[in-house]
Amino acid sequence: MVKQIEKIIVVPVDGSQNALKSLDYINRIFGIKHHVRLSLVYLMPKLPPILVEEIKKSRQTINQLREIEKRNSQMAERILTDAKGRLMNIGFSKEAVEAVFRKIEIGVARDICSWSENNKKADAIFISSRGRSRLEAFFTGEVANKVLECVKACPVWMVKGTVKSNNVLLAVDNSENTMRAVDHAGFMLAGTDVNVTVFHSKRDLRRFVPKEVLQEFPEIQKFWQSKAGEVVAPYMTKARESLVRAGLAENQISVKVVDGGRSAARDILKEAEENAIGTIILGKKGYSNVKDYAMGSITKKVLEQAADMAVCIVP
Repeated sequence: MVKQIEKIIVVPVDGSQNALKSLDYINRIFGIKHHVRLSLVYLMPKLPPILVEEIKKSRQTINQLREIEKRNSQMAERILTDAKGRLMNIGFSKEAVEAVFRKIEIGVARDICSWSENNKKADAIFISSRGRSRLEAFFTGEVANKVLECVKACPVWMVKGTVKSNNVLLAVDNSENTMRAVDHAGFMLAGTDVNVTVFHSKRDLRRFVPKEVLQEFPEIQKFWQSKAGEVVAPYMTKARESLVRAGLAENQISVKVVDGGRSAARDILKEAEENAIGTIILGKKGYSNVKDYAMGSITKKVLEQAADMAVCIVP
């Protein structure tokens, strides 16, 4: 029996019902019996420094400034109290949940990352996102995306909509980043009752050569698919073994390799849709590891198009 290590999870909240979906998701996956410690954090807005300097020139406006700061603190306490109360009503202990509010220093996203990685040494950040529409993007849209850009090492679990399934898809390729994603999945999911599909979509030659050309050389396509399967096979085996070592049971894990289409992201999302997947876990960058881009194209497309599921991105 693998001893369960406590997971430290940071959950940014902003007072919206949407932001609280992260808490519901955490309860769905881990529940009150799992070894998690939750740090709820609220970032308080602050007035522009120039305005503050002008306000300080008048006693009357100084009093108004103090009143604004007081109201901000009261709102932060109320938001955090409500969020913590939601968890305690579910059954989480008072000791398992801390509530912290801080003034914004650099920016909401950067402060979340700094707090999570430097202050808390968090194992993961769980943050809600309202999904595809930019019109809906405020705290839990644009900020969530900026957190992904700013984070250095801490995995980010983005909860998009209402998650109704405990099934997990772990997307694997032959990259170093993939194995970090596998290790994180094993660490976070050990001790839970989730079912994990270790999934790989073999790259189709149509991603490199026009379809019209390939039709003239069908044997090349078959040869490529065969070789692509051979290349990824050791990584699939290693991923399964790593999950078992982390503490998942053999019957919780399945391995699936498919002949991919033109888009690996579309293959991943199709698999998730057809098999009631509630969570997709993948590396921030794949086999290409192009340093000119903050996020791999496959990961970016999955994140943009996923709905009513959580997407975990591992740097």
